[in-house]
Amino acid sequence: MSKVKYYYDSDTLSYKKIERKKGRKLGIAFVSVLGAFLAGFILLLIYLNLPQIETPKEMALKRELQNMQLQYAILNKKMDQIQNVLANVEDRDNNIYRLYFESNPIPEEQRKAGFGGINRYKNLEGYDNSKLIVETNKRMDILSKQIVVQSRSLDEITDLAKEKESLLAAIPAIQPVKNENLKRIASGYGWRSDPFTKVKKFHYGMDFTAPRGTPVYATGDGRVERADNRSTGYGNHIRIDHGYGYTSLFGHLYKYNVRVGQKVKRGDVIGFVGSTGRSEAPHLHYEIFKDGERINPINFYYGNLSPEEFDLVLTKAQQENQSLD
Repeated sequence: MSKVKYYYDSDTLSYKKIERKKGRKLGIAFVSVLGAFLAGFILLLIYLNLPQIETPKEMALKRELQNMQLQYAILNKKMDQIQNVLANVEDRDNNIYRLYFESNPIPEEQRKAGFGGINRYKNLEGYDNSKLIVETNKRMDILSKQIVVQSRSLDEITDLAKEKESLLAAIPAIQPVKNENLKRIASGYGWRSDPFTKVKKFHYGMDFTAPRGTPVYATGDGRVERADNRSTGYGNHIRIDHGYGYTSLFGHLYKYNVRVGQKVKRGDVIGFVGSTGRSEAPHLHYEIFKDGERINPINFYYGNLSPEEFDLVLTKAQQENQSLD
Protein backbone atom coordinates (compact mmCIF):
# COMPACT_ATOMS: atom_id res chain seq x y z
CA MET A 1 0.00 0.00 0.00
CA SER A 2 1.45 3.36 -1.10
CA LYS A 3 1.98 6.04 1.49
CA VAL A 4 -0.33 9.08 1.54
CA LYS A 5 1.56 12.33 1.35
CA TYR A 6 0.38 15.79 2.65
CA TYR A 7 1.48 19.36 2.22
CA TYR A 8 0.97 22.38 4.53
CA ASP A 9 -1.29 25.09 3.16
CA SER A 10 -0.26 28.42 4.71
CA ASP A 11 -3.49 30.09 3.64
CA THR A 12 -5.73 27.76 5.52
CA LEU A 13 -3.12 26.92 8.11
CA SER A 14 -3.85 23.23 7.61
CA TYR A 15 -2.39 20.05 5.98
CA LYS A 16 -3.91 18.91 2.76
CA LYS A 17 -3.56 15.60 0.96
CA ILE A 18 -1.39 15.48 -2.20
CA GLU A 19 -3.33 14.07 -5.08
CA ARG A 20 -1.23 12.28 -7.79
CA LYS A 21 -2.23 12.68 -11.40
CA LYS A 22 -2.41 9.59 -13.63
CA GLY A 23 -0.62 11.25 -16.54
CA ARG A 24 2.27 12.23 -14.34
CA LYS A 25 2.63 8.64 -13.16
CA LEU A 26 2.73 7.38 -16.73
CA GLY A 27 5.31 9.99 -17.69
CA ILE A 28 7.55 9.09 -14.81
CA ALA A 29 7.28 5.40 -15.73
CA PHE A 30 8.07 6.12 -19.38
CA VAL A 31 11.04 8.27 -18.48
CA SER A 32 12.33 5.52 -16.16
CA VAL A 33 12.04 2.83 -18.83
CA LEU A 34 13.63 5.08 -21.45
CA GLY A 35 16.46 5.93 -19.10
CA ALA A 36 17.06 2.29 -18.31
CA PHE A 37 17.09 1.43 -22.02
CA LEU A 38 19.52 4.22 -22.83
CA ALA A 39 21.77 3.24 -19.96
CA GLY A 40 21.80 -0.39 -21.10
CA PHE A 41 22.52 0.63 -24.69
CA ILE A 42 25.41 2.84 -23.59
CA LEU A 43 26.81 0.08 -21.40
CA LEU A 44 26.54 -2.35 -24.34
CA LEU A 45 28.47 0.02 -26.59
CA ILE A 46 31.14 0.44 -23.95
CA TYR A 47 31.40 -3.36 -23.50
CA LEU A 48 31.73 -3.96 -27.22
CA ASN A 49 34.37 -1.29 -27.75
CA LEU A 50 36.55 -1.92 -24.73
CA PRO A 51 39.03 -4.85 -24.47
CA GLN A 52 37.35 -7.95 -23.16
CA ILE A 53 37.57 -8.20 -19.45
CA GLU A 54 39.05 -11.60 -18.45
CA THR A 55 38.88 -13.40 -15.18
CA PRO A 56 42.14 -14.62 -13.59
CA LYS A 57 41.25 -18.19 -14.59
CA GLU A 58 40.66 -17.17 -18.20
CA MET A 59 43.95 -15.31 -18.23
CA ALA A 60 45.79 -18.38 -16.88
CA LEU A 61 44.18 -20.62 -19.52
CA LYS A 62 45.08 -18.15 -22.25
CA ARG A 63 48.72 -18.11 -21.16
CA GLU A 64 48.72 -21.91 -21.06
CA LEU A 65 47.33 -22.06 -24.60
CA GLN A 66 49.95 -19.61 -25.87
CA ASN A 67 52.68 -21.64 -24.20
CA MET A 68 51.34 -24.81 -25.81
CA GLN A 69 51.40 -23.18 -29.25
CA LEU A 70 54.98 -22.05 -28.65
CA GLN A 71 56.03 -25.54 -27.57
CA TYR A 72 54.45 -27.08 -30.67
CA ALA A 73 56.30 -24.55 -32.85
CA ILE A 74 59.60 -25.45 -31.15
CA LEU A 75 58.82 -29.16 -31.53
CA ASN A 76 58.18 -28.75 -35.26
CA LYS A 77 61.48 -26.87 -35.66
CA LYS A 78 63.32 -29.70 -33.87
CA MET A 79 61.59 -32.23 -36.12
CA ASP A 80 62.83 -30.26 -39.14
CA GLN A 81 66.39 -30.57 -37.84
CA ILE A 82 65.99 -34.28 -37.12
CA GLN A 83 64.50 -34.80 -40.58
CA ASN A 84 67.54 -33.16 -42.19
CA VAL A 85 69.95 -35.33 -40.19
CA LEU A 86 67.95 -38.46 -40.96
CA ALA A 87 67.86 -37.62 -44.66
CA ASN A 88 71.66 -37.37 -44.64
CA VAL A 89 71.97 -40.76 -42.90
CA GLU A 90 69.51 -42.31 -45.37
CA ASP A 91 71.53 -40.95 -48.30
CA ARG A 92 74.78 -42.39 -46.93
CA ASP A 93 73.01 -45.65 -46.14
CA ASN A 94 71.76 -46.10 -49.70
CA ASN A 95 74.70 -44.66 -51.64
CA ILE A 96 77.72 -45.63 -49.51
CA TYR A 97 77.08 -48.39 -46.99
CA ARG A 98 74.75 -50.55 -49.05
CA LEU A 99 76.71 -49.90 -52.24
CA TYR A 100 79.92 -51.03 -50.54
CA PHE A 101 78.34 -54.20 -49.20
CA GLU A 102 76.56 -54.87 -52.50
CA SER A 103 73.11 -54.68 -50.91
CA ASN A 104 70.00 -53.23 -52.53
CA PRO A 105 69.07 -49.72 -51.32
CA ILE A 106 65.82 -49.27 -49.40
CA PRO A 107 63.10 -47.86 -51.73
CA GLU A 108 62.02 -44.31 -51.00
CA GLU A 109 58.35 -45.31 -50.79
CA GLN A 110 59.24 -47.76 -48.01
CA ARG A 111 61.12 -45.08 -46.07
CA LYS A 112 58.40 -42.42 -46.49
CA ALA A 113 55.34 -44.67 -46.17
CA GLY A 114 52.48 -43.20 -44.13
CA PHE A 115 49.79 -44.88 -42.10
CA GLY A 116 46.70 -46.12 -43.91
CA GLY A 117 43.41 -47.42 -42.59
CA ILE A 118 41.49 -45.79 -39.75
CA ASN A 119 41.82 -42.17 -38.69
CA ARG A 120 44.47 -42.34 -35.98
CA TYR A 121 43.91 -38.74 -34.91
CA LYS A 122 40.12 -38.54 -34.56
CA ASN A 123 40.36 -37.89 -30.82
CA LEU A 124 42.44 -34.77 -31.51
CA GLU A 125 39.85 -33.12 -33.77
CA GLY A 126 37.20 -30.56 -32.81
CA TYR A 127 39.42 -28.11 -30.90
CA ASP A 128 40.64 -24.61 -31.71
CA ASN A 129 44.19 -25.88 -32.40
CA SER A 130 43.30 -29.31 -33.76
CA LYS A 131 45.05 -28.75 -37.09
CA LEU A 132 48.34 -27.87 -35.40
CA ILE A 133 48.14 -30.81 -33.02
CA VAL A 134 47.09 -33.35 -35.68
CA GLU A 135 49.79 -32.29 -38.17
CA THR A 136 52.47 -32.39 -35.47
CA ASN A 137 51.42 -35.87 -34.37
CA LYS A 138 51.40 -37.06 -37.99
CA ARG A 139 54.92 -35.75 -38.51
CA MET A 140 56.08 -37.37 -35.28
CA ASP A 141 54.61 -40.76 -36.26
CA ILE A 142 56.12 -40.69 -39.76
CA LEU A 143 59.48 -39.58 -38.36
CA SER A 144 59.38 -42.37 -35.79
CA LYS A 145 58.67 -44.91 -38.52
CA GLN A 146 61.55 -43.59 -40.65
CA ILE A 147 63.89 -43.90 -37.67
CA VAL A 148 62.75 -47.50 -37.10
CA VAL A 149 63.35 -48.33 -40.79
CA GLN A 150 66.79 -46.72 -40.68
CA SER A 151 67.66 -48.46 -37.42
CA ARG A 152 66.83 -51.84 -38.93
CA SER A 153 68.85 -50.96 -42.00
CA LEU A 154 71.89 -50.09 -39.90
CA ASP A 155 71.48 -53.39 -38.04
CA GLU A 156 71.57 -55.12 -41.41
CA ILE A 157 74.64 -53.09 -42.45
CA THR A 158 76.35 -54.14 -39.20
CA ASP A 159 75.66 -57.79 -40.00
CA LEU A 160 76.93 -57.28 -43.55
CA ALA A 161 80.08 -55.61 -42.20
CA LYS A 162 80.74 -58.50 -39.84
CA GLU A 163 80.12 -60.92 -42.72
CA LYS A 164 82.43 -58.91 -44.98
CA GLU A 165 85.13 -58.79 -42.32
CA SER A 166 84.82 -62.54 -41.81
CA LEU A 167 84.92 -63.13 -45.58
CA LEU A 168 88.01 -60.97 -46.05
CA ALA A 169 89.77 -62.80 -43.22
CA ALA A 170 88.79 -66.20 -44.62
CA ILE A 171 89.78 -65.77 -48.27
CA PRO A 172 93.30 -67.19 -48.91
CA ALA A 173 95.25 -63.99 -49.53
CA ILE A 174 98.97 -64.58 -48.86
CA GLN A 175 101.72 -66.86 -50.15
CA PRO A 176 101.90 -70.10 -48.17
CA VAL A 177 105.70 -69.88 -47.64
CA LYS A 178 107.98 -66.91 -47.05
CA ASN A 179 109.03 -65.71 -50.47
CA GLU A 180 110.57 -62.31 -49.89
CA ASN A 181 112.82 -62.45 -52.95
CA LEU A 182 110.03 -64.02 -55.06
CA LYS A 183 112.42 -66.74 -56.34
CA ARG A 184 110.69 -69.76 -54.80
CA ILE A 185 108.00 -70.15 -57.47
CA ALA A 186 108.99 -73.23 -59.47
CA SER A 187 105.81 -73.83 -61.40
CA GLY A 188 102.44 -72.20 -61.85
CA TYR A 189 98.86 -73.13 -62.70
CA GLY A 190 98.32 -74.52 -66.22
CA TRP A 191 99.81 -76.99 -68.71
CA ARG A 192 103.25 -78.18 -67.53
CA SER A 193 105.65 -81.00 -68.26
CA ASP A 194 105.30 -83.92 -65.85
CA PRO A 195 108.63 -84.54 -64.05
CA PHE A 196 108.20 -88.32 -64.25
CA THR A 197 106.55 -88.98 -67.63
CA LYS A 198 107.73 -85.78 -69.38
CA VAL A 199 104.26 -85.56 -70.89
CA LYS A 200 102.34 -82.30 -70.69
CA LYS A 201 99.44 -82.37 -68.28
CA PHE A 202 97.45 -79.77 -66.43
CA HIS A 203 99.04 -78.59 -63.19
CA TYR A 204 96.23 -77.47 -60.86
CA GLY A 205 98.29 -75.56 -58.33
CA MET A 206 101.53 -73.69 -57.71
CA ASP A 207 104.86 -75.18 -56.61
CA PHE A 208 107.07 -73.28 -54.17
CA THR A 209 110.64 -74.57 -53.76
CA ALA A 210 112.02 -74.49 -50.22
CA PRO A 211 114.33 -76.58 -48.03
CA ARG A 212 112.85 -79.44 -46.07
CA GLY A 213 111.37 -78.16 -42.78
CA THR A 214 110.53 -74.65 -44.07
CA PRO A 215 107.35 -73.41 -42.29
CA VAL A 216 104.09 -73.45 -44.23
CA TYR A 217 101.48 -70.83 -43.31
CA ALA A 218 97.67 -70.83 -43.39
CA THR A 219 96.70 -68.37 -46.11
CA GLY A 220 93.32 -67.48 -44.56
CA ASP A 221 91.19 -68.13 -41.50
CA GLY A 222 89.46 -71.50 -41.45
CA ARG A 223 89.18 -74.99 -39.98
CA VAL A 224 91.50 -77.91 -40.74
CA GLU A 225 89.42 -80.33 -42.77
CA ARG A 226 92.11 -82.95 -43.47
CA ALA A 227 95.67 -83.65 -42.33
CA ASP A 228 96.69 -87.06 -43.75
CA ASN A 229 98.41 -88.86 -46.63
CA ARG A 230 95.36 -90.66 -48.00
CA SER A 231 94.99 -88.59 -51.18
CA THR A 232 96.82 -89.92 -54.25
CA GLY A 233 99.97 -88.03 -55.16
CA TYR A 234 99.83 -85.34 -52.46
CA GLY A 235 101.67 -87.30 -49.75
CA ASN A 236 101.30 -85.65 -46.36
CA HIS A 237 98.86 -82.85 -47.03
CA ILE A 238 96.51 -80.45 -45.25
CA ARG A 239 93.17 -79.08 -46.41
CA ILE A 240 91.65 -76.02 -44.77
CA ASP A 241 87.99 -75.16 -45.15
CA HIS A 242 87.76 -71.35 -45.15
CA GLY A 243 84.01 -71.15 -45.56
CA TYR A 244 82.23 -69.17 -48.28
CA GLY A 245 83.06 -72.02 -50.68
CA TYR A 246 86.87 -71.68 -50.36
CA THR A 247 89.27 -74.56 -49.56
CA SER A 248 93.09 -74.51 -49.66
CA LEU A 249 95.37 -77.55 -50.08
CA PHE A 250 99.03 -77.89 -49.01
CA GLY A 251 100.81 -80.97 -50.40
CA HIS A 252 104.07 -82.97 -49.98
CA LEU A 253 104.58 -81.86 -46.36
CA TYR A 254 107.35 -83.16 -44.14
CA LYS A 255 105.10 -83.02 -41.01
CA TYR A 256 102.01 -81.34 -39.60
CA ASN A 257 101.64 -78.61 -37.02
CA VAL A 258 97.82 -78.83 -36.74
CA ARG A 259 95.17 -81.48 -36.24
CA VAL A 260 91.83 -82.14 -37.94
CA GLY A 261 89.06 -79.84 -36.70
CA GLN A 262 91.48 -77.19 -35.42
CA LYS A 263 90.65 -73.55 -36.21
CA VAL A 264 93.51 -71.55 -37.68
CA LYS A 265 94.15 -67.90 -38.49
CA ARG A 266 95.90 -66.46 -41.52
CA GLY A 267 99.65 -66.62 -40.87
CA ASP A 268 99.55 -69.59 -38.45
CA VAL A 269 102.22 -72.24 -39.06
CA ILE A 270 100.29 -75.37 -40.11
CA GLY A 271 103.13 -77.63 -41.30
CA PHE A 272 106.58 -77.87 -42.85
CA VAL A 273 107.85 -78.32 -46.41
CA GLY A 274 108.79 -81.85 -47.44
CA SER A 275 108.90 -84.14 -50.44
CA THR A 276 106.33 -86.83 -49.59
CA GLY A 277 104.02 -88.40 -52.17
CA ARG A 278 104.56 -87.90 -55.89
CA SER A 279 107.32 -85.32 -55.58
CA GLU A 280 110.67 -84.88 -57.32
CA ALA A 281 112.24 -82.52 -54.72
CA PRO A 282 111.37 -80.66 -51.50
CA HIS A 283 108.65 -78.16 -52.33
CA LEU A 284 105.11 -77.11 -51.41
CA HIS A 285 102.30 -77.85 -53.81
CA TYR A 286 99.52 -75.32 -53.17
CA GLU A 287 95.95 -75.36 -54.53
CA ILE A 288 92.77 -73.34 -53.99
CA PHE A 289 89.23 -74.65 -54.52
CA LYS A 290 86.12 -72.48 -54.95
CA ASP A 291 82.83 -74.35 -54.66
CA GLY A 292 84.68 -77.59 -55.33
CA GLU A 293 86.47 -76.35 -58.48
CA ARG A 294 90.23 -75.71 -58.63
CA ILE A 295 91.13 -72.10 -59.42
CA ASN A 296 94.44 -70.33 -60.05
CA PRO A 297 96.11 -69.40 -56.72
CA ILE A 298 97.97 -66.54 -58.42
CA ASN A 299 94.86 -64.38 -58.00
CA PHE A 300 94.98 -64.63 -54.21
CA TYR A 301 98.32 -63.07 -53.20
CA TYR A 302 97.09 -59.49 -52.81
CA GLY A 303 97.52 -59.73 -49.04
CA ASN A 304 101.32 -59.40 -49.04
CA LEU A 305 102.41 -58.30 -52.52
CA SER A 306 102.70 -54.87 -54.09
CA PRO A 307 101.42 -54.44 -57.68
CA GLU A 308 105.02 -54.61 -58.98
CA GLU A 309 105.75 -57.79 -57.00
CA PHE A 310 102.52 -59.35 -58.20
CA ASP A 311 103.48 -58.69 -61.83
CA LEU A 312 106.81 -60.45 -61.23
CA VAL A 313 105.12 -63.45 -59.58
CA LEU A 314 102.61 -63.60 -62.43
CA THR A 315 105.42 -63.68 -64.99
CA LYS A 316 107.20 -66.50 -63.16
CA ALA A 317 104.00 -68.51 -62.71
CA GLN A 318 103.13 -68.30 -66.41
CA GLN A 319 106.40 -69.87 -67.58
CA GLU A 320 105.70 -73.27 -69.11
CA ASN A 321 108.41 -75.19 -67.33
CA GLN A 322 108.44 -78.55 -65.59
CA SER A 323 106.41 -79.00 -62.43
CA LEU A 324 107.87 -80.75 -59.36
CA ASP A 325 104.96 -83.17 -58.88
